[in-house]
Amino acid sequence: MYERLISWVEDIKTRNHSSGAALFIIKDNQTVLEHYSGAQSNSPDANPVSSSTRFNIASARKSYLGLAAAYAVYEGNIGSLDDLAVDYFPQYDRKLLGGTTIRHLITHSHGLHETEGGIPFREFPPGEDWAYRGINILMMTELMERLYGKSFPQLLKERVFDPLGFSETAWEIKPCENLAEVIMNPAERAISKLGKTANGMESNLFVSAKELALWGNLHLNMGKADGKQIVPREVIELAATIQSPSYKNKDLPQNGFFWFVQGEPAAQSELGERVPRGSYQILGVTGPTVLVIPEHNAVVVKMYNKRYNYGGSNYLHYLREFSNLAADCLKGEKVR
Repeated sequence: MYERLISWVEDIKTRNHSSGAALFIIKDNQTVLEHYSGAQSNSPDANPVSSSTRFNIASARKSYLGLAAAYAVYEGNIGSLDDLAVDYFPQYDRKLLGGTTIRHLITHSHGLHETEGGIPFREFPPGEDWAYRGINILMMTELMERLYGKSFPQLLKERVFDPLGFSETAWEIKPCENLAEVIMNPAERAISKLGKTANGMESNLFVSAKELALWGNLHLNMGKADGKQIVPREVIELAATIQSPSYKNKDLPQNGFFWFVQGEPAAQSELGERVPRGSYQILGVTGPTVLVIPEHNAVVVKMYNKRYNYGGSNYLHYLREFSNLAADCLKGEKVR
């Protein structure tokens, strides 16, 4: 049933010089596929990829920040998604932020950017376009720590990771034999990508394929796991449904709390046109993807350890191709 998806994952691994790969699928709350191949690094003595291998998930960590932000809205620490950002970020120039709202910050529609020297500037008016930048992530990360008096990783550890028994999800600062290294250049030795801090701002979140899939499955089940309500249903609904402003350009992606969410298929979305409405996905530059498809009651996770997978301007094609193929495979299983 999943042979085409496995072949696709392996083909991309080879073409893009990732040393290892994993594919994990949960359907109807049961693991239906585990696939591991290659090694945790491109060094000759690297450990093989296995079920205990933890990959650096890079920007896929935004889904974790998104859940923390959804908690903040649900619990009233953020009054409304349409609250002005100037009310929460007094350190920023009021004129620069202007009409920017929390909604704009979590849906990549804020229009803010930074120079190489870290000076903020505006690219476009808030809510009128879409651009994937880092400044909004820094802002929301800082805001969560200020609102809760602790980093959002610590908040999630207490409220989600520990109740779920997660032991393979953490921001790492020390080497561990199960951590896959990141290949920056196929001609060079992979690097560890261990961060200096664990406040969520460092891209050092390492997760096993299984626990990334369980993270997606927690969302799929509206915060429930093993019959227990771990996260309030309303928090998940906030995080994983479309929160983007109404764009004039219908080709722009739509987002929940950083998740890419399928509404009407959009040409610039990372979700392919055959992915059912209401599905959502998030990914990282090192190759990890978690795709949640409620229509098929399924979660699909793929993992790589190569930065800038696919490469070039055609990367969006491969992202959409993966989600389309995953949806096709699950649709085929549903019919049988």
